[in-house]
Amino acid sequence: MFRRRPPLLIRPELDDRALHSTLAELRPGQQLHGLGAGRSRPLWQPAAELLAKTGRDWDRRVHRVSVLARNLPPSVCEHWSVDRPGDGDALVLAAWVRSVRAATEGRGAAQDAERACLRAAEHCPEDPTPWLALLELMYSFAVPPRAAVPVWSEAVTRAPWLRAAYHQLLRYLSPRGQGTVVDMLDFARQGAARAPHGSPLALLPVAARVELVAHRQRQLPLGAESHWNEPRAAEEVAVALTDWFLSAATPHAEAVADLNVLAFALIRVHRPADAAAVFARIGRHMTPHPWELLPEPERTFLYWRDRLGR
Repeated sequence: MFRRRPPLLIRPELDDRALHSTLAELRPGQQLHGLGAGRSRPLWQPAAELLAKTGRDWDRRVHRVSVLARNLPPSVCEHWSVDRPGDGDALVLAAWVRSVRAATEGRGAAQDAERACLRAAEHCPEDPTPWLALLELMYSFAVPPRAAVPVWSEAVTRAPWLRAAYHQLLRYLSPRGQGTVVDMLDFARQGAARAPHGSPLALLPVAARVELVAHRQRQLPLGAESHWNEPRAAEEVAVALTDWFLSAATPHAEAVADLNVLAFALIRVHRPADAAAVFARIGRHMTPHPWELLPEPERTFLYWRDRLGR
């Protein structure tokens, strides 16, 4: 008998089980089927409890707030803000929600979102999350990097070596964002060189190379893959492998995303044995990026994971 292969888990919450449970509880369908109508606690309570438990773990807080902002029913955040107008977690989540929605609602919404971010930052002075919500807003409205860098600095002043902050600015400086290839590569290499051993920022140059390939692929598809054949590409991947993956560092909130990038890069630089170990840690948690750069992303991911796992 053939055993059925378990489906891939492609989730914005990655492998965060507590976040997954919160999203499942607050899914709109659950509310419509009576779980919200006669409940004894407020609609927003699960999100409030999750963020309260997250505490000052800024890495996981940024991840959870950003995912909640994109996936919660609108009524959850609205009710929370009304019921608890001075709640810091409610203000931070509302700021990120407004920053996400402003991209489709126009300049007026952007101004409201900016005020919400600054209010959250004032109410939670030690929290980097409102500043990253503001950076998200600025990216959506193509604000030049020279204006974005001070906002990024506010975040990393509060949480040095915060993975999410560096990846947000990397995206900002990407030629697919508001920057240039030189800006992006310089930032990635300097960030990785200065980060402490075991930091996931060791992967920044690899993430930047994936961005470069994506940019070139959009411009000239046939020549994009040549970037993986450069000697520096192999060196960047090797450093990420030894300084982060093989270190004893505690897993961070978006480790699954970084593992997918590292596995992808190891395949591109022809290091299948090392890729096998990374795939083993990934398991079922595939992320669309960077596999979407290849034809049939899910099929390609499964091909390499299963082939190397034998």
